[in-house]
Amino acid sequence: MLISDVLRVKGHSVVRIHVTDTVELAVGKLAEHRIGALVVEDRWMKPVGIFSERDFIKAVARDGSAVLGFDVQKLMSTPILSCHSSDRVDAVLATMTTARIRHLPVIENDELRGIVSIGDLVKHRLDEKELEASVLLDISRMHT
Repeated sequence: MLISDVLRVKGHSVVRIHVTDTVELAVGKLAEHRIGALVVEDRWMKPVGIFSERDFIKAVARDGSAVLGFDVQKLMSTPILSCHSSDRVDAVLATMTTARIRHLPVIENDELRGIVSIGDLVKHRLDEKELEASVLLDISRMHT
């Protein structure tokens, strides 16, 4: 299975934020959209980083509530790691595990096409395994 298969089900919607927006605005977007990460874009609308719940928690532990007034660029994770829609789900899962990250933007020809989380990929793999089991069960019933 490919990342394009995951995006076909999940959709291509990506919540974005600008490098100079405040952390307070970013945290509000995370809560509003019930997501774990935002793609951070520069003034030319190019992805330059990821702002995640983890980035926020680490910053609050280090600097306290003052981080709410910081620019997102001060806390975002860079350089941006990404994947392609033609990448295999298992390879992307391996990349996320190795890099210890939970979200990867999908970028094609320098354009943001979507974002996948480790949860999206695990759900897709479970759905795939459930379908395989169902097909095998149906085949076994036909032969009895």
